[in-house]
Amino acid sequence: MEQAVIAALLLVGLVIGAGVGASYARAKRGWKDYKTARNIVPGTRRTAWLAIRAVITKLGVIALLLVGAAAYAAAGSDHERAGPTPTPTVTPTPSHRGGR
Repeated sequence: MEQAVIAALLLVGLVIGAGVGASYARAKRGWKDYKTARNIVPGTRRTAWLAIRAVITKLGVIALLLVGAAAYAAAGSDHERAGPTPTPTVTPTPSHRGGR
């Protein structure tokens, strides 16, 4: 009987030990991943802000172009305000007189 109790306790200890060992390995891996992510965040944040700045700059340029195009369209063309254009005049070419 004593061997059966020892075997049962050994089996229970192995099961509990395996569960505790797996939990410890997961916790250790999670801590390592956390430290890696914590060290990467400042560089990633800087990259994200640079990308946002680039997008905002492009949107600003596009907005300025749209405002300029709308202002140009609202001002109208110069054709309505322009006076008559000068017409080219034909100047007589000197005739060649022969015999003189």
